[in-house]
Amino acid sequence: MTVSHAEIATPRASRYLQQLCKHFAHKLPVTFDPNTGKISFSTGDCDLSADGERLHLNLTAPDGSQMTQLKDVVVRHLVRFAFREEMAIAWRDA
Repeated sequence: MTVSHAEIATPRASRYLQQLCKHFAHKLPVTFDPNTGKISFSTGDCDLSADGERLHLNLTAPDGSQMTQLKDVVVRHLVRFAFREEMAIAWRDA
């Protein structure tokens, strides 16, 4: 298993968490509330949490190739929802 984490500074952390979860809930298993969420993709899982002005993303995938795909999907959607602000996303692989 591969694991990667990103912590994103944004005043809309809870809003983006909920938007991502609602968006993917139409096609994937998703659970969420205003502060935590989990999206189960075919390539791995995305665990989200919002605390104040930080959005935390924890991704888990079976291998590096699937992790690359998972990061791409999550980042593309997050950037689309956050078009009003500059989004700095730096991944830390565990």
